[in-house]
Amino acid sequence: MNILFLTPYPAGQAPSQRFRFEQYLHFLTEGGHQLKCQSFIDEQTWAILYKPGKVVKKAWGIVKGFLRRFFVLFTLWKYDYVFIHREASPIGPPIFEWLIAKLFRKKVIYDFDDAIWLANTSEENKLAARLKWHQKVGSICKWSYKVSCGNDYLCDYARQFNQNVVHLPTTIDTENRHAQLKDQHTDNLVIGWTGTHSTLKYLEPIVPVLQKLEKEFSFTFLVISNHEPTFRLDSLMYLPWKEETEVQDLLRMNIGLMPLTADKWSEGKCGFKALQYLALGIPAVASPVGVNTKIVQEGVTGFLCEEVNAWEPLLKKLLEDPELRAELGKNGRKLVEGIYSVEANCERFLSLFK
Repeated sequence: MNILFLTPYPAGQAPSQRFRFEQYLHFLTEGGHQLKCQSFIDEQTWAILYKPGKVVKKAWGIVKGFLRRFFVLFTLWKYDYVFIHREASPIGPPIFEWLIAKLFRKKVIYDFDDAIWLANTSEENKLAARLKWHQKVGSICKWSYKVSCGNDYLCDYARQFNQNVVHLPTTIDTENRHAQLKDQHTDNLVIGWTGTHSTLKYLEPIVPVLQKLEKEFSFTFLVISNHEPTFRLDSLMYLPWKEETEVQDLLRMNIGLMPLTADKWSEGKCGFKALQYLALGIPAVASPVGVNTKIVQEGVTGFLCEEVNAWEPLLKKLLEDPELRAELGKNGRKLVEGIYSVEANCERFLSLFK
């Protein structure tokens, strides 16, 4: 079986790709299947995409992406399945998807892990957001052989257009990459958060909470991201995200945070931050939005904070009690292994190609 993977980003760079399907690819190759992966954004464009300036180079990178998509159409005869993550092109209508599914009549596996039919505009992507074609998601679902979604909210949307929907949660490789557990009995306490530039905004409401805690406790607030935060804390430590040091950087944390706003976009989130924390034995404190309410079980794997003023007493409780942190972390690890691990979901992923 030959499978073509069409992705937005270069391999190994974006969490949505790494933890939804890239970590399963070796199972396909070990099964004797032939794979070809093509990203829309190449590595050179990815390196500058979210940096200021270099407009001409960015525009040329987008043009090259369209050219790659055009020429790959002439190779479709070789493939039994075409796996499309999020979209074949980040801007414009779903022309490539229509051609692949309708003209070339290929079996399309369509995968997404955000509510991408909704506009989610930030300062960094406001220009591209004007060119996006959000309504294309429903059409691609309709044309697809199967649709793979990261949570029930996304699955419910996809089933409006296609009944062949598979709930495939974003998963963690607990056997290899996330195999180590945090030692919670440490002198240097670290509250942490990891994410991309687009989700840094969710930290802003709890900055005053951290400022109050700084006056009572000695801790580091660690931010791991591709952009440095603009807010300031005495306890702040920023680490640029790097794939090769990702797990070791996360293991600095004693407590992991996942604040969100209660809106439709956040409902589509798949709880990836919380899953990473829990897989490493780090209790999570999160907003009770979407799938977070299933992953972060109150008093079992962490705590949920509906109001801003709820964060302070719960963080204080965890800072003071290493035994509680260890217990919640152990429970979290067990949850991830049983429901959200690669091992637990491997067969479900492989079933997409049957």
